[in-house]
Amino acid sequence: MHHTTQPPGNGDETPDLRRIPPRQTGLIGRVQAVLESARFQNAIIALIALNAVTLGLETSKTVMAAVGPLLVLIDNLFLTVFVLEILAKLLVYRTRFHRDPWNVFDTVVVGIALIPATGSLSALRALRILRVLRLISAVPSMRRVVGALVASIPGIGSIVGLLLLVFYIFAVIATKMFGAAFPEWFGTIGASLYSLFQIMTLESWSMGIVRPVMEIYPLAWAYFLPFILLTSFTVLNLFIGIVVDAIQRTHEAEAAEEAEHIIDESKNHHDEIVAELRALRREVEALKR
Repeated sequence: MHHTTQPPGNGDETPDLRRIPPRQTGLIGRVQAVLESARFQNAIIALIALNAVTLGLETSKTVMAAVGPLLVLIDNLFLTVFVLEILAKLLVYRTRFHRDPWNVFDTVVVGIALIPATGSLSALRALRILRVLRLISAVPSMRRVVGALVASIPGIGSIVGLLLLVFYIFAVIATKMFGAAFPEWFGTIGASLYSLFQIMTLESWSMGIVRPVMEIYPLAWAYFLPFILLTSFTVLNLFIGIVVDAIQRTHEAEAAEEAEHIIDESKNHHDEIVAELRALRREVEALKR
């Protein structure tokens, strides 16, 4: 009978059935069981969260003056645990290790922390906080969101192209219309693009830019309002729609895989029961003879 592995990270998550590795035997099998247990994965999540706290405390001069060596020791212990976890995965999964992109992601994040932060590389110490990104790979719900974002990249690319086209058209118009009176905001294409980006974010767009322009060009509202409607309230909302649609499709795909897995398991159980009943019938017939 087929054994399933890779238990969920918590009680309400389902495993990624596409990446379930075969169960190993012996010592490696026991290591694999530990790595894939919900208890171990929850412990790693807790360690990552605690490491984020200690890294934040290291930014405080007062805290470092009081317990600096202790924080450094704790940080090194956390890093040691993360390195041992990756080494254990390499031992268990071997050539299958790189097939899961999250394993590669974890290796890169932890590897950055191993770079000697001395001399000209001392600035790299700040990159240790990237270890907190391991929460993305450790929490299944975060992995699902990231996966949906990656899946929505083609659609987002189309929206970005449309947004750039709208920006360019309105920037050319603004430069020609308002550049002479407001060279700081609309004197060049680049300045116009930056000003339009500020307007799109609705950051001080009215009192900071539009109303001063309207003092000289009273009909300027007929230019700015369509731009805001096209960008802030239409095009940007398309991003949200694409991401939500990608998340929904990810959920549906996982639900379909889970249902298929359950059906396969049910068929296996059914075949075993039928085989046992046939064997029992043969034994009964043999006893009758």
